[in-house]
Amino acid sequence: MNIVRTLRKHRRTVAAASAAVLALSVAACGGESSSGGSDDKAKAAGIELIKSGTLTICTHLPYKPFEFKEGTKVVGFDTDLLTLLADDLGLKVDVISIEWAQVTSGAAFKAKKCDVGMGAMTINEPRKAALSITDPYMDATQVLLAKKDSGIKGLADLKGKKLGAQGDTTGKDYADKYAKENGYEVIPFNDLALQMNNVKSGRVAAAINDNGAIYDFVKDNPDLAVVAEFDTGEQYGFAALKDGSGPKVVAKFNELLAKAKTDGKYTEIYKKWFGVEPKK
Repeated sequence: MNIVRTLRKHRRTVAAASAAVLALSVAACGGESSSGGSDDKAKAAGIELIKSGTLTICTHLPYKPFEFKEGTKVVGFDTDLLTLLADDLGLKVDVISIEWAQVTSGAAFKAKKCDVGMGAMTINEPRKAALSITDPYMDATQVLLAKKDSGIKGLADLKGKKLGAQGDTTGKDYADKYAKENGYEVIPFNDLALQMNNVKSGRVAAAINDNGAIYDFVKDNPDLAVVAEFDTGEQYGFAALKDGSGPKVVAKFNELLAKAKTDGKYTEIYKKWFGVEPKK
């Protein structure tokens, strides 16, 4: 994650996750304007959809500016990129919010809850073993957020303090890895909003998460600041079923991503959500 960025990962019980699926199933931005409703193009590409005429996307909301609700719609950088896939296949878009671990483990796809998963998901070996994953669509890294007047400049300044991290994320992994040597306690949160608000309230001294999400949050919260960046060398990808038509979904998106980077569409979407052009 390397330029304005933002965050990911969460847990609930299976019952709670099921309730969230029912409660938060919403039409995504761009879905209403897609030309489709037919499975013909998807079938021609070898893609078997879980819902006829629809590209069903799993995520865990909110993770602004990648995916978040604006009124009744789910919008964001990830949403716009996957709408390229839906539009190419002539499909409508439906986004459901579920437990993040169901996406990263592949359980959501095995249970036929969705065709593809989004959520600023870092590509790593455990996920590659469980999922079909697209080519990287963005670089990222972890950053440390604290109050401007806190005096905190890095992990070493957190000795005896609490560090907030979002559950089931690479940020949480990074926080856990260095907790002992820096003497802080890691406090897990289910989502980005909870994590950020607990920094503001002072329950935790700082928070770690993806740079894109954190920088976006700081824009509207001038009492907070990014006090450190950690060069974790991460890259984001979209997820699908490991076998079956999952690899076909991935292959089709990879084709469209390459085209979007050539014809300027990717740059247009990137600037829309981050305010700058992507680094070359």
